Amino acid sequence: MNNPLIAKHGTTVLHGLDRALKNMDDIKNTYAELSVLHSEKLHVDPDNFKLLSDCLTIVIAGKMGNAFTPEYQASFQKFLSVVVSALGRQYH
Repeated sequence: MNNPLIAKHGTTVLHGLDRALKNMDDIKNTYAELSVLHSEKLHVDPDNFKLLSDCLTIVIAGKMGNAFTPEYQASFQKFLSVVVSALGRQYH
């Protein structure tokens, strides 16, 4: 990685996913401030959240190989869809 700022943001994103895992019963409220930040201050296109979740799924599938079963994929994508929804909440 040639850009340390992008690498740092990637780490931040992964820590955010860890935070979602630790708060699975309340992801929407856990991500409320992040949703406001991304929509009102950073003006991130909410379609990017879904795109990132698709990219993460592909990377994880590649790293896990055969262990990335259809059941695991379904669970992982369901989790990410809740995260994407929570991040996009402020846009609605």
